[in-house]
Amino acid sequence: MIGDSDPTSPAPDQAILGNPALAALVGPHASFAEGRGNAVRYHPDVCPMAALPDDPTAEDWAAAAVLVGPGHSIFLPVVAVTPPDGWGVVMSIPGVQMVDRAVDAAPDDEAIELTAADVPEMTELVRRTEPGPFRPRTIELGTYLGIRRDGRLIAMAGERLRLPGWTEISAVCTDPDFRGQGLGSRLVRAVAHGIRGHGETPFLHAAGDNVGAIRLYEAMGFELSRRVMFQVFTAPDR
Repeated sequence: MIGDSDPTSPAPDQAILGNPALAALVGPHASFAEGRGNAVRYHPDVCPMAALPDDPTAEDWAAAAVLVGPGHSIFLPVVAVTPPDGWGVVMSIPGVQMVDRAVDAAPDDEAIELTAADVPEMTELVRRTEPGPFRPRTIELGTYLGIRRDGRLIAMAGERLRLPGWTEISAVCTDPDFRGQGLGSRLVRAVAHGIRGHGETPFLHAAGDNVGAIRLYEAMGFELSRRVMFQVFTAPDR
């Protein structure tokens, strides 16, 4: 297990990362879960992610349709699946999953822990920088750190999916006026330090065409775990 004193220790089994949303929703994040049969999702105010078994059956898709409701969408991260007839494809974006191998994790003196009172500013920062979905209660999933300048929230990063042995780093973003100062990297290292502190290994996801971010994460000590798909489907109207 990775710890502060040995950043190159073997990471836990990566097989569980093949369907991380499912592992989180039936594990450490079960209190946030809503389910129907084998279909499960986060409460929509917490996170848009949902999960099905690795090889979903027709019954699993039917359960998902009931779970989200006719005409509503389901976001299935990482696992590449093909829906049955009647489902609409809203989004299918290639991505990468990366794991901590030798990140120089460390606390940051300027970083502060964000709270529910900061959510309006966090939401606005996400809106302007588009690091990925962030909902009103996403902050409940883990620790979120931010950096303020003159009282203004200019950068943040935090914990999202949590599954046995692993915690995902997410919502890494910096105000455009303050980019190029390494704030995002500092916050990733700080969040990684906290994840290691509770005995887990950091991992993260990035869009496959975000070459700059992937290179930056590689330089920080993350390595490719697997190539993934981020997919959104719309349930049949009936």
